[in-house]
Formats: sequence, C-alpha cells, structure tokens
Amino acid sequence: MEEGTEISNRPLSSRPGFGTSGNRVSLVSNHFKVSLRNTGKTFYQYQVSITYDDNRSVESELVRRKVIDKLCQIYSTELSGEVVIYDGGKSLYSVGPLRLNNSGFTVVLERSIARRSMSSSDSKRSKFSLQSTTFMVSISYAAKIPLQCINVSLQGSELNKVQDFTRVLNTLLRQQAAKRGCLLVRQSCFDNDSKQFTDIGGGATAIKGLHSSFYPTLDGLTLNIDVSTTMIVTPGPVIDFLLASQNVKEAHFIDWVKAKKILKNLRIKAEHTNMEFKVLGLSDKPCYQQTFSLKAKSAGIAVDGEELEITVYDYFAKHHNIELRSSAPMPCLDVGKPKKSVYLPIELCSVLPAQRYKRPLSTLQRQALVEKSRQRPPERVQIITDAVRNCCYDEDPILVACDVSIEKHLAQVDGRVLNAPKVLTIFS
Repeated sequence: MEEGTEISNRPLSSRPGFGTSGNRVSLVSNHFKVSLRNTGKTFYQYQVSITYDDNRSVESELVRRKVIDKLCQIYSTELSGEVVIYDGGKSLYSVGPLRLNNSGFTVVLERSIARRSMSSSDSKRSKFSLQSTTFMVSISYAAKIPLQCINVSLQGSELNKVQDFTRVLNTLLRQQAAKRGCLLVRQSCFDNDSKQFTDIGGGATAIKGLHSSFYPTLDGLTLNIDVSTTMIVTPGPVIDFLLASQNVKEAHFIDWVKAKKILKNLRIKAEHTNMEFKVLGLSDKPCYQQTFSLKAKSAGIAVDGEELEITVYDYFAKHHNIELRSSAPMPCLDVGKPKKSVYLPIELCSVLPAQRYKRPLSTLQRQALVEKSRQRPPERVQIITDAVRNCCYDEDPILVACDVSIEKHLAQVDGRVLNAPKVLTIFS
C-alpha cells in the first residue's frame, strides 16, 4: 500500500461468480501469501519529535533514522528492550509497550573527519578528528493496534482496522531497506549498485529497484512485489555532471547561471576532507579571484583576533598543499550558510550517489529510459522471486515475534483465454 493511501470503510465486494467462456489457464501473480498465526500481539504507536539542541527541526530523513538507531542503542532499558519500527518521520511502532519514564532523550552523533596534513613533506597524510552533533528526541504514546481484530477485518468488514496494521508492516519494509542503505521512494527501494544503473544522458541515470507492500484481500494478506525504476543524479565528479547536464564537451562552454540552478541543494563530497555538504550556490567570482576572511591564527600568524583576506586558490595551495588546475577559472561551490559562505573548488568535489533527479526529462531521455527499462516476463518473474528469497522479509525480529510467514512462490490464480471476437460484415 502506498503511503497516504486510504482504505475505504465499505466491505470488499465479493465476486458474483466465475467465468465459463474461453479456455481455462493457470496464471501466476506477483503477490505472495502472508500467514498471520499469532494474533495475540499488539502494536503500540508513538509520536516522535527530533530537533537539534537549538530547537531547529531535523529535515533529513537519513539523519533522523541515524538518531533513532543511536537512541535504541543508548536507551535500550528505557525502551524495554523492544525492537522498534520507525517511519523516518513522526511515527514509531513497537510490538510491546515502551517503558517511557522520561519522554525526552538526548542523543549525540559523532562522525570522523579526515583533514589533510599541513606538512609539505607528507601531503598525503591525513589527520582524523571527531565532530559531534546533539539532538533532542521526544517520544509520546499515541495509539494501540491490536492484531486480534485483523482476521475479522479481512473478511470484508471494517477495513480501516487493517489499514493501520498494513501501515506498520509497510513501514517495516521501508526500515529494512533503509538499513541496507537503499534509496527510498515511497514503498520502492533502490540499491546503490552500479549494475542497476543505466545512463540516459543529460546527467541523469535510471536505477532499477523493487516496489514492495502488503495488501489486504479476501484470501488474507499478501505481499506485493514488482520491479520499479526511478531517476537519480549521475554520481561522480561535479565537473563531469555539469558537462553532461548541459551537453557540452569543455568547461568554458558551461552556462554558470544554469549550473547554479542545477547544483542547488545537491549533496556533494569534498575529497580533501572526506566531508559531505549540500550546495547552496556558486561564488560570484572565479576561484583564483574569490576571497574570504581567514583568521590570523589559522594563517600561521601569532596575532589572534585579526583576519586576513585570501583567495580560495591561494588558501588551498598554502594550507592544503593542493595545486588547483582545472577549477582555477571556475566559480567555487558555496556549501556554507546563507550568511556565512564556505567555498570549495569544483575539481575537489563529487556528486554523492542516490540523489533523485527531479528535473523534467527530455524527449531523448524518455526514449532512452523506455528502451533500456524494458524487461521480458521471465526476467521479471526471476527478479521478483529472487527478491523474496534474498531479502528474507519474514526473518525480521518483529515479524518473527508476530509469527508472520511469507510464502516464497508466486500466488497461483485461474484465468481464461477468450476466443477472438467475430467480425460481422453487413452489406446493404
């Protein structure tokens, strides 16, 4: 079930009968039957709020998931040792109740940053330092979702009760994919595997993945799996992405006004520090002319409190022992804040993978996408059945606790091949 999909309260309509015309044929469907044997469990839903220590909300779903994972490690006792399901937003689920004596929690995330040595004798040596960020997490009780009413609801009445249960299961599928490092697009997940990439030009890459969701039917719950495709920004050096997106072969042909729009909000990685940033814009001047204020102490001068003006080009040459070559006449990437710019040379930056491509596709890109995404039915069946076996959906601790099992073969359905209609020609 897609996120945000509402299930009607009216009962499922039963079939008036079965077909009799045509030839009977056995078919397979991309649904896998789900058995729910233990209906004595109850899911507990909680509201979650995650902010920085200065009360700013956390916008990144990836960061929010890391915070919840860290919280579960640190406060295992307070959470009653329960394995939780987190939707990446404001909802959290557990099979049993959480012992929330204190609804507010403090979580600190640390990351290692590589900084290149200032020594000219060993320019490749890196020093590592830890950067910590503090988060405030608030958890409050919201509702109960008992499983004992699921079997009754699946008979065709009160389907709104099934909606809450399937939402929990679909959230679990997304959480499993997130822990594998997949790109999530609603109920579809995409592995960061270059074998699944297809370049369609213009800085866009098609990536193949899987859609998976639980559905209620008159025969019970089923797990629906199908192939899926989405568009991502082609990962790699920023300069290569700009050349491809504007369909030019040399950097001096790049339209930097268009480049600024294309690069805005893209996540990039700086090679010299191994840090990740979000692009805010471009500098007004080229790298060898763009200046910024550098504290005197950072510049190697003993006088504190004073600031020196230095160009980005000279800064990287003197303080990082990096001689910029291609990006000296280009604008710098601005990865700072609106009131405090931080400049990075383009040649030292790479576009991070798994970022959705949100610009409209050109006609040529659409043609390439259709051509390269085509799959024959046997290939599609093989991909779907392999996914059920390899992903091990029903081995998740929460599904094991609820005694949920998923069949490994496609659901069998009966169909009929109708005779071709007869064409009656009447001559007047």
